[in-house]
Amino acid sequence: MNIELQNINKSFNGSPALRDISLTIPDGELVALLGPSGSGKTTLLRIIAGLEQSDQGSGPVRFGGENVARHNASNRQVGFVFQHYALFRHMTVFENIAFGLRVKPKNSRPAEPEIRRKVHALLNLIQLDNMANRYPSQLSGGQRQRVALARALAVEPRVLLLDEPFGALDAKVRMELRRWLRRLHDDLHVTSVFVTHDQEEALEVADRVVVMNEGRIEQFGTPDEVFHHPASRFVMNFLGNVNIFRGRTDSGKALFGPLAFDHSGEAQAYSQSAQMLVRPENVVIHRQKPAEPSMDARIVHINTAGPQVKVDLLGETGENIHALMSQERFRESGIAKNDEVFVTFQSARVFLDDYSI
Repeated sequence: MNIELQNINKSFNGSPALRDISLTIPDGELVALLGPSGSGKTTLLRIIAGLEQSDQGSGPVRFGGENVARHNASNRQVGFVFQHYALFRHMTVFENIAFGLRVKPKNSRPAEPEIRRKVHALLNLIQLDNMANRYPSQLSGGQRQRVALARALAVEPRVLLLDEPFGALDAKVRMELRRWLRRLHDDLHVTSVFVTHDQEEALEVADRVVVMNEGRIEQFGTPDEVFHHPASRFVMNFLGNVNIFRGRTDSGKALFGPLAFDHSGEAQAYSQSAQMLVRPENVVIHRQKPAEPSMDARIVHINTAGPQVKVDLLGETGENIHALMSQERFRESGIAKNDEVFVTFQSARVFLDDYSI
């Protein structure tokens, strides 16, 4: 079931939350809505679910070609999983999962043996078959979220929607559950959309990522596309840590201290402020001055804890520079605190006001 949204707008008390959103989510894919707080991602999810209505004059919301924009949530056949589980505390795990089946209209409600078969199949799917008679208070946070997911799947939704599904869990449980969700989706292939502000979570779990900012879509693509080929300064800055160097353009060059980059296009006709963004893993530290253009720097701190070594440097024009390197590369380099070194930058991106090179 593919999902199509066309020219969707939504305002609250005159303040725009969504601005002309158009998006097609392919059938059977797991798509992440990623962005900072206030970017509009939860509002967009709720419009897909039918829990919010878009503004008058907005375009259609289509499920498999059918416009459901004015259908309420109960008629859209969506499964919704909330951040805080929303389980019924007085019901067992079995009854929580069976709830959606038991409240169906009589003419579409499965018979009791079929309900029991479906619930046990789902319990087996979420690996909690031995906990059917427990209550939510007797489960861990990760187990409760799996029950909430099974309850959403019990009604065989056309679309599965998840709002920060792992936001209330600690880091280790989050990591385990998001890998479990990816495997589950590969088995079920239900078109799924989940909201997150966790970049690592989106890039690890999703087939495609919608990066949102101030009610607009900045970029929609595969995790590889949005990370390695960011469409805007915001996308690159939001997806992981970056070093930011401020400079200017002059006579067809983008200048950052001792570094200069050629560029072409409309922006070269006049002087303009520019920024160079470089990820820490693309900062290369040299003991000897390299042949390629480099920047002088001094090492101010080295943190060797963890799988990668973190190096903080002070650039010759006052920039704080953060670098990441492997433990092996660090041992080979022989660098130490207060060393005077040279740094070069790989895969740097230069952004002007409305252009990137």
